[in-house]
Amino acid sequence: MVEKKEVQITILPKNTNNKATDEEFLNVLRVVAPGTNFRSAIDGALKSGKGALIVVENDNTSEIIDGGFKVNCRFTPQRLIELAKMDGAIVMSRDMKKILHANVLLTPNGKIESQETGTRHKAGERTAKQTSGLVIAISERRNETTLFYKNKRYILKSTDHLLRKVSENIQLLEKQRELFDKNLEKLNHLEIRNNLSLNQALATIQKGRMIEKISEELKKQVIELGSEGALIKTRLKEIIHGVEKETNLIIKDYTRVDLKKSRTLLETLTYDELTDEDNILRALAYENAVSANTRGWRILSKTTLLEPEIAAIIKNMKSLGKAINSNIKDFSEILDKDKAQTFREEITRIKMNS
Repeated sequence: MVEKKEVQITILPKNTNNKATDEEFLNVLRVVAPGTNFRSAIDGALKSGKGALIVVENDNTSEIIDGGFKVNCRFTPQRLIELAKMDGAIVMSRDMKKILHANVLLTPNGKIESQETGTRHKAGERTAKQTSGLVIAISERRNETTLFYKNKRYILKSTDHLLRKVSENIQLLEKQRELFDKNLEKLNHLEIRNNLSLNQALATIQKGRMIEKISEELKKQVIELGSEGALIKTRLKEIIHGVEKETNLIIKDYTRVDLKKSRTLLETLTYDELTDEDNILRALAYENAVSANTRGWRILSKTTLLEPEIAAIIKNMKSLGKAINSNIKDFSEILDKDKAQTFREEITRIKMNS
């Protein structure tokens, strides 16, 4: 039998900003992922046909807790499932290793906005907002578990549902990777022959960003899958390997501003906006698809040259075409003789393979 993982992390930061960051919420998902003792407790409470409201203690929870009784015992799934049979809320320690109170009444401010309809879920949402903390509402009527963390509401997905969704996204990601590689191969061919195409660069950047966006969503789903997502995590790493680096180097080669600024603009684009290459064009600070000139960072990075040496070649040669077609003596002020010879040999191999 595989032993369940103990919850070992503190998910609630000392920062009481009432807006949940992505990093914070990913930590919440790790705590309730399949394979953890806490997820076993949640699933067990749901299967028992009894609802529950679980609050994770922080500096603000004491002011809204009324009645109930102290438990102050080590957390186990069985203990939490039994205590969930009572009507009141359960309070966990902030490291979630102990059950502190049971059968308590939560008294958050009733003026705090809530979109929930049930009494339990209203109390859970308002408590999470007022305390800037985590509340878990288990509903026997809805047969679902809802996470309230600060201002965020999230319905916990079943493992089967997540596995189906992840399988679909992996297939989509594999197709996008195939298209990315084809576009990259074509871009290599054009750049090596100094037959530059801004449109080809845009198409490759587009596929690269698509892969990154899909993988960002997949990473969240893998975290939510917990121990069930181990193999998928490995496959995801294989598919996206090298994509971000290649995409960044293409942006660096073709942007009229700088990598950071163009990258920031590209990251704001939605899936629909990425399908329009004009949006990528504008992110690179072009008004239209004029003839392009590449700096050569991406191709030159395939050699053993160090970054300062590549920067010096780009500065002196002005273009990739001149850099890869110059004689060894043209590099005498940039590289020593041996390194210049090695560079020429590497460029020759790159040309032959493109």
